[in-house]
Amino acid sequence: MDFLEWAMSPWGQRVPVHIAWFLIWVAVIAGLFFFFVHATYVRYFAKAKEFAGNVSPAEAARIPEHVPRHSLTARLFHWIMAASMFTLLFTAFLPRVGVQFPWVTYHWIAGAVLTASIIFHIIHASFFMDFWTIWPDRIDLRDAWRRTLRFAGKTEPPPDKFAKYPLENKLYHGAIIAAGLSAIITGVFMMSRVRTIFFPRNPYLFSDMTWGMMYVLHGLAGVGLIALIMVHIYFGLRPEKRAITKSMIFGWMSRDFYLKEHDPKRWVVEAPSSPLTSKRAEDRGLTDAG
Repeated sequence: MDFLEWAMSPWGQRVPVHIAWFLIWVAVIAGLFFFFVHATYVRYFAKAKEFAGNVSPAEAARIPEHVPRHSLTARLFHWIMAASMFTLLFTAFLPRVGVQFPWVTYHWIAGAVLTASIIFHIIHASFFMDFWTIWPDRIDLRDAWRRTLRFAGKTEPPPDKFAKYPLENKLYHGAIIAAGLSAIITGVFMMSRVRTIFFPRNPYLFSDMTWGMMYVLHGLAGVGLIALIMVHIYFGLRPEKRAITKSMIFGWMSRDFYLKEHDPKRWVVEAPSSPLTSKRAEDRGLTDAG
C-alpha cells in the first residue's frame, strides 16, 4: 500500500503528485480512537486532580467574579481562523469523497483569509500580548515529569496549578503551528498554479519533483489538521473543559474555575477598580489575554 500517488513527467521521471487519499480515513479513525481511549481513561481510571499549594482567602477575594481570558480581538481571530480552516478542509476533501462543486476558487479564497488572519495574529501576539505565555516553561516540564512519575506509582510532590495555558494547550498550539504553517506556505506557492487576484498564473515556477513534494507536504498537513481539529472539538465539548470553551465565546471564565485550575502567581489577574476600567481591561485582554 503506497502512501503517495505517483505520475510520470513528460521527461519520463517518476514524481509524486499527492498523498494517497485513504489517509483521510486514517486521520478520522485516529481521531475517533483517541476519543474512545481518552473518554475511557477519564471515566474509569483517572484520579481527581491534585495540586500543590493553596490560595489564601485574601488572595482569592481580590480576584474578580469574571476573570478576563480572551480579548475581543483574540476571539474574532479565533473564529475567523476556524471558519477559514473548516472551509479549506471541506473544499479540499469533499471532492475526494465524491461531492463535486467548483471547489478551487472557494479553497484559495479561504486560504487567503487564513493566511491574512495568521499574519495578523503573529503581529498581535508579538507586540500587543504576552508572547511567551503560550510556550512551555520550566515549571510546565517539571510538572509533566511529576505527573508521569505519579501515574507510574512513584512518590512525587503534586504539580503546581496551571499558568494561563496548561501544558497540553501549549503542545497543541505547537502542533497546530507546524501543520498550519506547512499548509499555508505550500498553499501560497500552489496558488501560482491557478488564476487568482494576487499574481499571474505560473505553473512552471518549480520543477515537477518540487511541485510534487509540495503537494505531498500540503496533503499531509491537511490530513494532520483533520485529526487535530477533531481533538480540539472533542476537548472543547468535554464537561471539564467547557469553562475554557465559554471563555472563547464570552471572553471570561468564572472565578471559581480560575482558582480551581490556575495559579494566581503564574497567571496574574488585575482586579478592575471600576466598570469603565473593567471594560478597558477586557478590551486589552488585561496583561496577556488571547
